[in-house]
Amino acid sequence: MKHKRGFNPLSRSSAHRRALHRNMVTSLFKYERITTTKQKAMEIRRTAEKLITRSKVDSVHNRRHVAKYLWDADVLNKLFTEIGPRMKDRNGGYTRVLKLGFRDGDAADVAILELVDYDFEKKEKDSKKKADSKKDDKKKTAKKESTPKSKKSGNEAKKSADQVDAKQTDRRYNRVKGS
Repeated sequence: MKHKRGFNPLSRSSAHRRALHRNMVTSLFKYERITTTKQKAMEIRRTAEKLITRSKVDSVHNRRHVAKYLWDADVLNKLFTEIGPRMKDRNGGYTRVLKLGFRDGDAADVAILELVDYDFEKKEKDSKKKADSKKDDKKKTAKKESTPKSKKSGNEAKKSADQVDAKQTDRRYNRVKGS
């Protein structure tokens, strides 16, 4: 009997399926939370759990085995330095699948695949801090750029701005029709 011995081929060839697993596992470890279809999430979960188990022991052998599945060297490093040590005391069940419902358009069953210790509020605060710091940097650079080296009259400044706008619109109309 072949009960519970197979896997879901996801209607893909083996090369396509392997690439899909590599892409999605890399994204999962990079962002720690991804949204996908339920069937893909259940298959990706199997691969992710095995890789996290390998990452709990940081050795060259384990790094090389995991590197076969991950596209990005930075994500590989993150897996062994951050995610693996966080999961050290867990004996499995490193990920969870949260069902969201059905997708508009094709009615596919959509789910979130995330690491168990993922903290949504913490990630949200970090992203807001990064966005605020980027805004502050833009304001500082804008202030530096706004100090003119030579003073132009208001009319000359308007003319140069109008010329730039005219050049941009000319470029738009010079393109081949239909593109």
